[in-house]
Amino acid sequence: MGLIDDLKGKAQELIGGNEEAIKDGIQKAGDFVDDKTGGKFAEQVDAVQDAASGFVENASGDEPGGEAPATDKAP
Repeated sequence: MGLIDDLKGKAQELIGGNEEAIKDGIQKAGDFVDDKTGGKFAEQVDAVQDAASGFVENASGDEPGGEAPATDKAP
C-alpha cells in the first residue's frame, strides 16, 4: 500500500459519516475568511471551499464515480 492509499484510508476513517458536518464547517470557515478580509479574496476562498468539499465527497465515496470505502468483510 502506497503513501497516497494510506492517507486516503485515514481520510476516509476521519470523515466516516460526518460528511455534511465537515462540509458545513468548510463553508463557515470560508465565510469567516470572507468576512475578515472584506471579500477581497472571495474567488480564491470559494475555489478552496469547492476543492475541500469535493475532497470530502470523494474520500467518503458519496460522489458519483468516487470509490466506496474499503471494508474488511469478505463478499
